[in-house]
Amino acid sequence: MSDTEKLAELFAEKARLVSAVVTPVKDMAEALAYTVDICEKKDACQILMSGCESELSAPAGALCDAKPGKVVVAPALSAEDFAVLKAQCESRGIHCLDSGMRRHLGGVDIGFTVADAGIAETGTLLLNSGSEELRLATMLCEVHVCVLKTSTLRETSFEAEGLIRSMSTNGPAYVAFVTGASRTADIERVLAIGVHGPLELHILLLED
Repeated sequence: MSDTEKLAELFAEKARLVSAVVTPVKDMAEALAYTVDICEKKDACQILMSGCESELSAPAGALCDAKPGKVVVAPALSAEDFAVLKAQCESRGIHCLDSGMRRHLGGVDIGFTVADAGIAETGTLLLNSGSEELRLATMLCEVHVCVLKTSTLRETSFEAEGLIRSMSTNGPAYVAFVTGASRTADIERVLAIGVHGPLELHILLLED
């Protein structure tokens, strides 16, 4: 077993311990198809907002109506990959966006991203999230699907230092460390999943 394969195995083990779904894929086409499949199979996310039954101002009423159906967002994909994803989504009646996240605050079903790196010892994803579109996509979605290329795996966070420094050459970087789905125990010390972000995290390991 190569060093990369060992890191991928360790990463998958640690990520699954925090309830992430880890699946190997052979290429980006398979990753895109996987994303559309899980979106089609899941229930459309519901806007969880109180007061929509009341008489509201036009802007507030528009927010209550902001969820048009199932939505997949992929703000950082290449134009070629996004075109493939959008075509697959539209063939199944799913909205597909790469921008305009502020107009879709009523809820997003799938946020699709590509990680900059992974930390094997904790099953953590690193995403350079300087783009607001990317931050909103990963925070507002019910399910976060992230492609992780095995060539970007690091054993520890210390080994990712050089990469993180390179992201900060033009000023402080907004680097997200994502370990599992969103979770909190807060004051009550009762575990709740998806309160501050996605209910599910699917990591697609792409051997490149």
